[in-house]
Amino acid sequence: MEVPEQQDKTKKRSSARVLEHLANERTYLAWMRTAIALMGFGVVIVRLRIINTPPTPYPGNGWKLGLVFSSIGLVTVLLSTQHYFGVGHAIEEHTYEPPDRWVILFSLAVTLLGSGVIYFIFTAPLNPTSPFIPE
Repeated sequence: MEVPEQQDKTKKRSSARVLEHLANERTYLAWMRTAIALMGFGVVIVRLRIINTPPTPYPGNGWKLGLVFSSIGLVTVLLSTQHYFGVGHAIEEHTYEPPDRWVILFSLAVTLLGSGVIYFIFTAPLNPTSPFIPE
């Protein structure tokens, strides 16, 4: 039979581990929201390009930017799922160390996507009859 003091320590360790797992799950869900937003933004870019057809006969590069956003969103889903299970295992083994590589990787991806959006905005031909461009 356990001494009441030992029961309290076990309970504290158990609840602390539960809190760590819940924090891991919240982080995972934040990554999922980010991935969904990236994929949605990719679709919006492609759809706006279809609605507002360029005056030139070639399709332009808007669909490529939308494809990149959607692809990075899908990769984010895969990497965040892998990371979630890895962190969960490390929490159980009491070996968790926060890696910096995910922050660096995702920061680079968002920087590249942002650069692509800026490039797309400044190189897209302006259509004066477009409902998306204010007069």
